[in-house]
Order: sequence, then structure tokens, then C-alpha cells
Amino acid sequence: MSSILIKKGTLITMNPNKEVFTGNILIEGNKISKISQEEITDKVDEVIDATDQVVIPGMIQSHIHLTQTLYRGQADDLELLDWLKNKIWPLEGSHTAESNYISAYLGISELIKGGTTSIIDMETVHYTEPAIKAIYETGYRAVTGKCMMDDGGDVPETLKESTEDSINESVRLLEKWHGEGDGRIKYGLAPRFAISCTVDALEKVRDITKEYDVLVHTHASENQQETKLVEEKTGLRNVKLFDKLGLTGENLVLAHCIWLDEAEKKILADTKTKISHCPSSNLKLASGIAHIPELLDLGAEVSLAADGAPCNNNLDMFVEMRHAALIHKARVLDPTVMNAEQVFEMATLGGARAMGMESQLGSLEEGKLADLAIVNLDSIHSAPREREDVVSKLVYCAKSTDVMTTIINGKTLMKDRKLQTIDEGQVIREANKYLTKQLQKAGFSYLDH
Repeated sequence: MSSILIKKGTLITMNPNKEVFTGNILIEGNKISKISQEEITDKVDEVIDATDQVVIPGMIQSHIHLTQTLYRGQADDLELLDWLKNKIWPLEGSHTAESNYISAYLGISELIKGGTTSIIDMETVHYTEPAIKAIYETGYRAVTGKCMMDDGGDVPETLKESTEDSINESVRLLEKWHGEGDGRIKYGLAPRFAISCTVDALEKVRDITKEYDVLVHTHASENQQETKLVEEKTGLRNVKLFDKLGLTGENLVLAHCIWLDEAEKKILADTKTKISHCPSSNLKLASGIAHIPELLDLGAEVSLAADGAPCNNNLDMFVEMRHAALIHKARVLDPTVMNAEQVFEMATLGGARAMGMESQLGSLEEGKLADLAIVNLDSIHSAPREREDVVSKLVYCAKSTDVMTTIINGKTLMKDRKLQTIDEGQVIREANKYLTKQLQKAGFSYLDH
């Protein structure tokens, strides 16, 4: 069993008392075995000196599309439905097994370098398994699932599937991969959204998630026109539809939740349905600003995420924290809402709750899984600092490039900014090669924006 000792770091524990102190962490196997302000003298395989650095729980993003990372910058300055129909769906439909594999590698590399140690991921309709293999090979932690789209509409032929095929492939992947990689990989059913799924499929998703006790991860109420189309199609608004079908609850993760009425907000809070707040994506697509402070006041469960690279255009949790802290202050004209401590909790424990893993992730505590990051806050853009203002510095000043070391499941996946399980240069070269191929296959070119 391998062991790591992290020495003399400023620990942002996020434990029940939210303690911050200079201390040491002993990792044995894949768990934190000891946290102490006193010197730890156990013999270990690896020692990391974190003097003058900050040790944080690994950040958790609750809504990511690894499948879209290859298409960063290919769908700028569009609103959601045009973004999907004119760019993203044709691009996703152009994927091959090889291109989706490298897209996943590209996204995972960026996430590790930014201190995000876990994600809830939605793939595209086809070639999900190569992305799961990338998660497995790199040592990453994810809830992931094949995108389900059995209601054609404006969907290109390359993404169309029958209800039976969608369900069968989802169950096959679930049974093969759920719990693999020493528990790092979990499967989550991923119907894209109510517009592109039949009620029959959603009912089957409900039954499968109950049978296997897995998450359901989908989109809801992101865009005004989308919300209108769902109501025209089903006679109900998004959240009310999911509630009627028996999908709401602790195993449902809903991305965005911007255009909610008051009854829907109450449903989400009362059922403990998980909300993934994606502020940068919502701003870029001009979708709107979710009423997160109001949802939190109702007791709703909220976490943070970047969404996909083509609508952001990065996967940087520090950007999401800063945006989450700022946009709501301006919206409600109150500088006290969404303070740094609240936002940082959404980025750590909030994500752990969304994954259903708050007893294992989201804080630095003895017995929890060893997912953490070490951050340098002595860069010019964050200096000077005191221990007392370190969470504020993380939310308002820090950047992903300040992350020096990332550890997932007790293994060092990045040290001194160098990826340990991934050849970063090779990933970039392969991504550039496959982008050209997939753009041509989808009928686009670099100049066709």
C-alpha cells in the first residue's frame, strides 16, 4: 500500500467546523489516514512539502461534457438551441471512437491541472465507452453516462437512436463499468433533456435508476425557448414533468435550472434534487442567471460546474467560483449574497453531495478518500495573504494555473504542474489532428463560425 505525506500546508479542511490550520496529511492507500497539526513521523513512499501553500479538498464539477472538449471554440456567440442544432449536434455526431477518446483525455488533462478531482459527465449518443476508458486509464474520478436522445426532432441522423437501443446501451455500459477503477468510475443515466427524450424513455430511466441505485443527470430550464418547447410537448414545465414522472429526488442532478417558477423551486428544495449551477455557460449562451440565492434560502442542494468547453470555453472551477460569487451580487444588488465560504462549499461539499458521496469526498477528514489539490497563493495576482483570508483568495483571486499538485484516490496525478499519467504534448497533438478530421466530417471548416 503506497503512502504520501503532505507537510506544513495551510489546510482548508471543510470539516464540520470549517477549520483552517497549518498541518500535515498522511495518505495511505486511497484514503486520508491522519491529519495533524503536529509532525507526522511515519515512514512513507512520497513526501510533498506544502510550506506556504494551501491544501484544499479536490473540487467537484457536477455538469461536464468531456465529449465536447475537442470542439472548444467551434460554437461561439450563439444561443442554446441554435448552438445545439447548428454546431454541437453535428459535431457530436461526427465523433468516432478515436476522437471521443482524445476529447476525454483533453478534458481530463485540463481538469486535473485545475484541481478538479471529480466530475459528473454527460457523453454523446455514440462512442461513450472510449471516453470511459480514458477516465479509467488516467486515474480520474467520474460519474459518467451515455447521452440518451430517442426523440428525433431536429437531431441529425448521426445522433438518432431508438428508445430500445438507447436503454439497452445505457444498461450495458452501466453493468460493465459502474464501480470500476477501484470505485472511481460510477455510471449515471444521462437523458439529454426533455425535448430530445420520449416520456417512455424517461419512465424507463426512472425504473432503471431505482433498480440499480444510480444517478440521473440531465438538463432542465436552461433557456426560455427550451422551457416553452417542453411545455408545448408535454403540457408541463421541466421540473414539474420530472416530478410527475417520479424522477425528482436525491438521485437526480439537473444542470442549469434558470427558468423556474416558484412551485418548481419548492419542488427542487423539498425533494433534495441536486442543482448544478453553471454560471459561465449561462452567461456565454445568454441563457440567463439562475436564482441560486433564493434556491439556497429554500434549502436546495446546489453545486458548481463549467458545462462543456464550447460554451464556456474552459473547464476552470476557479472561474466558476468567481462568477458564482459575483453575478448574484449584481442581480440582487446585495454584496453579502454568495460569499466566498458559501461558494467554496458549493465547489467541494456541494459537488460531493451531487455525486451522493459526501461521506467520502468534499472535505479533508480522516477516513475520507484522498482527493485533494495543493494551491500556490503567493503569485503576484493573489499576494499578499493572511491565513484568515485564504478562502476569499481562492474564490476571488486564484487561477487554475496556481494548482501545483493534484491527488486523486491517493495517487499523484499532477506534481509541480506536470501531469503524471498523461502525456500533455501528445494529447494536444492528437486533439489538433482529430479536430481537423471531425470538422471536415461534420461539414465545417476552421473559418466556418
